[in-house]
Amino acid sequence: MAKINTEPLSGMRDFLPLDVLRRDYVTETVKRVYQRYGFEPLETPTMERLTTLLGKYGDEGDQLIFRVLKRGEKLERALADAPTENSVSDAGMRYDLTVPLARVFAEYRSKLPRFFKRYQMQPVYRADRPAKGRYREFFQCDVDVVGSTSPTVEAEVIAAGAEVLQELGFQGRAGFAIRLNHRMILRGLMEVAGVPHDLEGAALVAIDKLDKIGLEGVRKELDARGVPAAAAESLLGAMAAAPAENSETIAWLSNLLEISELGSRGVAELKQVMALSAGGPAAEHLRIDPYLARGLSYYTGPIFEIEFPGLSGSGGGGGRYDDLIGMFSGQTIPACGFSLGLERIILIMEERGMFPERLSTQPQVLVTMFDDSTVAASLALARRLRAAGLRVDVYPDNDRYGKQFKYAEERSIRYAALLSPREQEAGVVAVKDLVTGEQVEIADDAVVEWLLAAL
Repeated sequence: MAKINTEPLSGMRDFLPLDVLRRDYVTETVKRVYQRYGFEPLETPTMERLTTLLGKYGDEGDQLIFRVLKRGEKLERALADAPTENSVSDAGMRYDLTVPLARVFAEYRSKLPRFFKRYQMQPVYRADRPAKGRYREFFQCDVDVVGSTSPTVEAEVIAAGAEVLQELGFQGRAGFAIRLNHRMILRGLMEVAGVPHDLEGAALVAIDKLDKIGLEGVRKELDARGVPAAAAESLLGAMAAAPAENSETIAWLSNLLEISELGSRGVAELKQVMALSAGGPAAEHLRIDPYLARGLSYYTGPIFEIEFPGLSGSGGGGGRYDDLIGMFSGQTIPACGFSLGLERIILIMEERGMFPERLSTQPQVLVTMFDDSTVAASLALARRLRAAGLRVDVYPDNDRYGKQFKYAEERSIRYAALLSPREQEAGVVAVKDLVTGEQVEIADDAVVEWLLAAL
């Protein structure tokens, strides 16, 4: 019989117990912080109508949507009539959590509060090329506020994202940066540089790749996308001249964009977000980057992106998208959100040894098995310990103690409870500390309290 390939699909992963425990550790922290900021949970289906997804992410984003074939007679008819990618598909797997939020708000607006603050942690899917820290299925941890144009919304969602990272152990400027920009600033810069209005979207896609391909790479991209050479050189010259320090960058942008009404408005709004973030958890991490573009086409105002030193690519990001919900509802409804990339965070925490040695949901005690005569007593002991709130594993076989202790160490279980006929007769339970090697005998009626105190 031929062997079946048991590896997961490229870009997909299996999560073994330790992987899941670490993911739970991060997501519980995310959930706790998001709830602290007043956000409530939302979940949406894995699949959405293709009409819901297409046209929201730009041309490059649309190409990365996993499409789902029609079924039955609908598929047969589509295949019989000059089939195309769109004609044979009627659904797709969600690309992000923002577009599903926009659909939900348009559908249930009458049932939702005036300001809808939701968090959502679910997998999303992109038909991208897998790489280190980049997968075709990955989790996003989003917070969004729908219904307000106030810049306090930006300050709140940025603060929530920063506070999550700080609670996970990313401290100080060296831990992470939050790059901050405004789509109106980008449009103002292109206006000043002379980029034709109909090529602004193409230029934005090229600029968005600056951190990956450098200035020369952006120059080639702009040329390939038809941006006039003079406009491209003007844009690249400004990119090279941008200051690094926030106050200098604001002054430089104010001067450069003085002739652009749109650009000047973007600078003013960015200054408001900076002022409202002062003194908060995000303040020391904010870095104004006038060429941060974020490729998704639905952003309309401030945009932001998480950057981890030494790791290429984004660790999360977001921004204001005041027009997206209107695509579904026919009305302009303001919204702003922030998303953390779970995979990137976990990857860095593993590489830097940031996870606790023991995670809070792992078993704490192993009840050993001496022989067939002690099975009932061992199970009864396990039930008592569990009733007290301890996480307890029972070794199922009658192996020698050395083998049972090795199993406990493999599972990072610190204490082993021994209950042989000798301990039963003496009315005690022997408890072995598998870290120190010390073994003590505890009165049977006191072992629960002893273990609770020890753990």
